[in-house]
Amino acid sequence: MSLVGAFASLVRLQHTVFALPFALAGALMARQEWPPLSTLGWILLAMVGARSLAMAINRVVDMEIDAANPRTAGRDLPSGRLTVRQVAVFCAISLAALLIAVSQLPPLTWFLWPIPVAGFVIYPYTKRFTWLCHLVLGAVIGLAPLGAWIAVTGHFATAPWFLFLAVATWMFGFDVIYALMDVDFDTRHGVKSVPARFGARRALWVTRAMHTTAIICLVVAGLLAGSHAIYFVGVAVCAVVLLIENVVVAPDDQARIQAAFGTANGVLALVYIGFVILDVSIG
Repeated sequence: MSLVGAFASLVRLQHTVFALPFALAGALMARQEWPPLSTLGWILLAMVGARSLAMAINRVVDMEIDAANPRTAGRDLPSGRLTVRQVAVFCAISLAALLIAVSQLPPLTWFLWPIPVAGFVIYPYTKRFTWLCHLVLGAVIGLAPLGAWIAVTGHFATAPWFLFLAVATWMFGFDVIYALMDVDFDTRHGVKSVPARFGARRALWVTRAMHTTAIICLVVAGLLAGSHAIYFVGVAVCAVVLLIENVVVAPDDQARIQAAFGTANGVLALVYIGFVILDVSIG
C-alpha cells in the first residue's frame, strides 16, 4: 500500500459521509439559501482538517488497544504501515488546514476552534473509564453543523443547537451498534461501551432511544430554521431509514452490524442533505 493509501485508510475517507453532509446542512439552513462558494470552500477545508486530525489522534491514542484486538490489529499504526512520527506530522498538517480555514471565516469561529480540537483529544480516552464515550463522540461530531451555521452567520442561534443534538444522538446510537463488533474483546480488556456494560440486546434499546431523539431534534431544527415542507418529507424518510436500521441489526450477526453501521447511516446522511438542498433550492 502506498503512503497516500495508508493515510486514506487511517482517516477512513468513506466515513466522511457521516459528518460532512450535516455540516453542509447547517450552512444551508442558516439563512435558507446557498452561502457564497468561498464560504462553502472554507467550511469544507475546515471539515477536512478537523476530521483528519480527529481520526489521526484517535488512532494514535488507541494504537495499543487496536494491536491487541484481532479485528483492528491490521490497521495502519499497529501493522507498521505508518509510524507515530508520520501520523504526528499528518496531525500538524491537518491542524494547519483547520486554522487556515477558520481564519477566513467569521471571528467567532477563531475563538471556538479549540473546543472541537479538545474533544478530539479527550474522546479516545473516555472509553477507558466510561460507557458514555459514545455520547462524547456524538457531541464532538455534532459540532459540525453548529460550526457551519456560525461560519455562515457569525453568531449562535437556537436551531443549530437542535442540529447539534440530532447529530450527537444519532451518532451515539450508531456508535453503540459499531461497538457490538467488539463487545467480547471490550469486556475482557476493560474497554468501556454501552454493549460491554449492559449487554448487546439492552444496548440496542439505547440505540433506538437515541435515534428517536435524533429524529425529534431534526424536526425541531427545521421548524426553528424556517424550513419548508420538503425538508420534513426528508426527515420522514430519514426516520424510515433509521427504523430499517434498527430492525435489521442483530447483536450476533457481524454482517448485519456492518450493514446497519455503514450502509444505513451513510444513506441517512445523504438522504438528509439531499432534501435540505431541495428545500433550500426550490422550497
